[in-house]
Amino acid sequence: MYQINFEQPCHVHFMGIGGISMSGLAQVLVRRNFTVSGSDSKESPLTKQLEEKGCTVLYGQRAENITSDIDLVVYTAAIHPDNPEFVAVKEAGIPMLTRAEMLGQILDHFKNSVAVAGTHGKTTTTSMIAQILMDAGTDPTISVGGILDVIGGNIKVGHSDIFVTEACEYTNSFLNLKPRFSLVLNIEEDHLDFFKDLDDIRHSFRQFIAGTASDGIVFLNGSIECPEELTKDTDAEVISYGIDATNDCHATDITYDELGHGRFTLVFKGQTLGKIALSVPGSHNIENALAAAALTMSLGLSFEEVASGLSHFTGTKRRFELKGRLGGITIVDDYAHHPTEISATLDAAAKCNVSRIVCVFQPHTYTRTKAFLKEFAQALSKADLVVLPPIYAARETDTLGISSQNLRDEIEKLGTTAYYFSSFDEIENFLLKNCINSDLLITMGAGDVVKIGEHLLGQ
Repeated sequence: MYQINFEQPCHVHFMGIGGISMSGLAQVLVRRNFTVSGSDSKESPLTKQLEEKGCTVLYGQRAENITSDIDLVVYTAAIHPDNPEFVAVKEAGIPMLTRAEMLGQILDHFKNSVAVAGTHGKTTTTSMIAQILMDAGTDPTISVGGILDVIGGNIKVGHSDIFVTEACEYTNSFLNLKPRFSLVLNIEEDHLDFFKDLDDIRHSFRQFIAGTASDGIVFLNGSIECPEELTKDTDAEVISYGIDATNDCHATDITYDELGHGRFTLVFKGQTLGKIALSVPGSHNIENALAAAALTMSLGLSFEEVASGLSHFTGTKRRFELKGRLGGITIVDDYAHHPTEISATLDAAAKCNVSRIVCVFQPHTYTRTKAFLKEFAQALSKADLVVLPPIYAARETDTLGISSQNLRDEIEKLGTTAYYFSSFDEIENFLLKNCINSDLLITMGAGDVVKIGEHLLGQ
């Protein structure tokens, strides 16, 4: 495998440079004096930002984009073998790395590398860590899978030896990372178009944990079953965290304010350190905060710095994001697309002072919908009213005989009123007629369902 050398910057070309992760890696290399070019299908705020940083961005992927001065090409899974640039790179014999391989090599150049893994919660927890580190003035490098106000986007390139990134399990890409600090937030069934089953997923997480540096630390959610099986191949220290008092880092005296924001006392390694007040709702965010606190204190930050940073964290885009209010109706958007995420989001909503919870949920992929049909129904039944558009297919073409109507039927079996509409226009008209004062309207899913709330608000 080609190895980049930060002491000898070269010309790196990114195929799909406008992607949220690829653009971040490109910015890290530009800061390290690499020549960076890339291509994408169309202009976007991220590509314009890259151009401002000194990257050459080409629109449209053509063979002539691959020039003789390119030393290395980085590509994503979205690039198919018949892509004209991909074909040209192969013909020219230019070395290639996947996005995950490049991330792994960049991470190796930072003494305090942090990888945040888990089936869900990665973006929020990484963002909490970013907020704490930024407020404490540590000048970290941060790569996050969402837009975070404190770093002005999805990437922040710092000058210190700290690099924090999300570690995605899909296609085992996180196995390319060998961090000093590994966080594992949860391990559940997901991405079953790639993994066989939960045992297969756990096997991959065990390999990820085994890749943690021997002088490092694995932070593991104490609710994960059979933790000793996951950690038996690592020499790193293991720190458990969670609400339960049996964990090394845990919360006591938990309360919630009228917006559902958690308040708790932090206990770390047997020491009661003090009160933390969050500005994001739900018990799941208390767990995320515990992970962030354990990690940042292990990096040497004080409790006061941690508590301050967590109090300032108000969330990321599409994570229980307040979009606005319309005639007494509060409209929130959330990225939740797995049953556990949906359940946590609706639990957080239930702690808010509202009359009803109206959830517009857009199922994401036929594979996931079919695999978790009953689990989706169970989670969504926590809402007072559920509205479903068609399934967002994403990368899939086979419907597997599943549809949103099937999910509607399962939800109604549980006693919750549910509707299906074939278009966003129909859903918007229904909501305008049926939502009432003091309702909380949540648009939810990993597709484009956010457009419904934005259109209602005239955004």
